[in-house]
Amino acid sequence: MAFKFQAIDAVTNIWTAEALAGRPDRRAFYTKMRVPAELYEGISLERMLERMDAAGIERAMLIAAKVGDKHHPSCYHVPYELVHDAVRKYPDRFYGLAGLDPTEGMQGVRELERAVKEYGFIGAHCYPHWYELAPDHARWYPFYAKCAELDIPVQLQVGQSMIYDPAYPRRSVGRPISLDSVACDFPELKLIGIHVGIPWTDEMVAMAWKHSNVYIGCDAHSPAYWPESFVKYINSYGQDKVLFGTDYPILRFDRTLEEIKSLGLRPEPLRKLLRDNAIRVYGLDLT
Repeated sequence: MAFKFQAIDAVTNIWTAEALAGRPDRRAFYTKMRVPAELYEGISLERMLERMDAAGIERAMLIAAKVGDKHHPSCYHVPYELVHDAVRKYPDRFYGLAGLDPTEGMQGVRELERAVKEYGFIGAHCYPHWYELAPDHARWYPFYAKCAELDIPVQLQVGQSMIYDPAYPRRSVGRPISLDSVACDFPELKLIGIHVGIPWTDEMVAMAWKHSNVYIGCDAHSPAYWPESFVKYINSYGQDKVLFGTDYPILRFDRTLEEIKSLGLRPEPLRKLLRDNAIRVYGLDLT
């Protein structure tokens, strides 16, 4: 059964061969996360769009991710220009999100502003664990201030981090409760805790319930394994607070939506989850 509307994927990795060229070999991690072997060498934008179409996804937000210190062999940065080129090529299908590196200081803040004002990026994205700096660490605050000034949301991974490289393990610093201080200090800033917050999902729900400016991204964890309390939250008093995402290719477009169909969500919360909340939170010019 197909949905009567098209979904918007708020958390998507650009996975072209060019985007992967600057990344370290992560095959052991991809195997653990069950990323299909056919994607190890990348996938064209056109093929990605075919898979989005087949699943019923109208648009996706592509992350120009900054994954740790770009000079470290276990880390990488996706150039903003690479995502910008993809958005320019398919402006009716893709949006750009600017990755953040807290060690870059004001230079990084200026790059973020340029990405928004010149490239048309609609939000920011960060991985606190890659820097072992919790979301409420002071080094993130100049970026939060700029996001608030630019009126763009920032999405950041909360919950447990994985072992991406055995030679470079990172601590899980993204407890959802750390968003409490940020939301208090920046009440006008839209904060999206992505990756569900697992294994602290109830803590993430508590933050979204407490703060009007805190939201949850449901990406990276298969809906079939979402905590029951999280599904009930989406289907009831949290229906305005959760945004659909896959973290593609960590989750497949088609399988993820099929699993969401099986959750038995009511029609209105379902549409909000898959489409309307992203439109509202990111201020998209869509109906």
